[in-house]
Amino acid sequence: MFSDDMRLIAREMVAPGKGILAADESTGTMEKRLHAVGLDSTEEVRRQYRELIVSTPELGKSISSVILFDETVRQDSSSGVPLRKVAEDNGVLPGIKVDKGAKPLAGSDGEKITEGLDGLRDRLSEYVELGMNFTKWRAVLDIAADRPSDYAIHANAHALGRYAALSQEAGLVPMVEPEVLMDGDHSLEAAEEATVRTLREVFDELAKQRVELESMVLKPNMVVAGKDHPQQPSSADVAEATVRALKRTVPPAVPGIAFLSGGQSDEEATVNLNAINQLGPLPWQVTFSFGRGLLAPALQEWVGRSEKFDGAQRVLAHRAKLNGAAREGKYESVLEHA
Repeated sequence: MFSDDMRLIAREMVAPGKGILAADESTGTMEKRLHAVGLDSTEEVRRQYRELIVSTPELGKSISSVILFDETVRQDSSSGVPLRKVAEDNGVLPGIKVDKGAKPLAGSDGEKITEGLDGLRDRLSEYVELGMNFTKWRAVLDIAADRPSDYAIHANAHALGRYAALSQEAGLVPMVEPEVLMDGDHSLEAAEEATVRTLREVFDELAKQRVELESMVLKPNMVVAGKDHPQQPSSADVAEATVRALKRTVPPAVPGIAFLSGGQSDEEATVNLNAINQLGPLPWQVTFSFGRGLLAPALQEWVGRSEKFDGAQRVLAHRAKLNGAAREGKYESVLEHA
């Protein structure tokens, strides 16, 4: 079942100096982001925005791969080229988000379970035909009194394991994304404890379901305090807590860890990634898989205006380059305005 191709793709996704671009917002999430800059979320506007992303000149210098949404995989550029092919021609591997979103977990007090396993094997076969190289599945867990519960952690870890096994069966590299949310007023210590509990259960399920670790990429949260916590930790504190949690839970066979930005500001996520990489050498390649942390500045620059298209692409390329530097521990704030 396992192939050298999957191992190679996993390593390419976390190649030195590069990260993964998360452009897989659902239609509902994309609507919110477009409305925030005064745009209607029509299929054509979404297509233009996705074309802006995947056609950004020299994007492949800092971005190894891009996670797409199902709609995007089926859209063409203004010149009639499939957007997935535009990405490939730009040196960026296309992949696909395959989960169906977080829904209420039965029997819990408001916790969530990610759905989408029904029919997944057939959908994966189609995505192979459409030229995808990897997949992504996101689970969400929040921190509060008695949360995340052992029940919610187990249910989501089990689903991640089933998804990952099905992806590898289809020859696709799974990006396993267990996100402990930064919503709330919890401390850095509480975030570290919840992250460790979650990752331990995730890797236990991956082992039980015979997932080959060399052919996957982990996409976890950084360990940060809740955004409403009165005392926000320094980047050094975030880095130490994050690396400590990962070393306690993630086997070195995993080729790479690609952090989500998880609601951090653009610069904050970059600074924290840089601090983490300055604690090396680490057992894995440690990079980024940012969505809003990479794309928000470009969207704000573009706002649907054709004359702003090239400028927005330059903004995206610059943000990607900054995170490429942070991925090597070589980011400096002066680069923000270079």
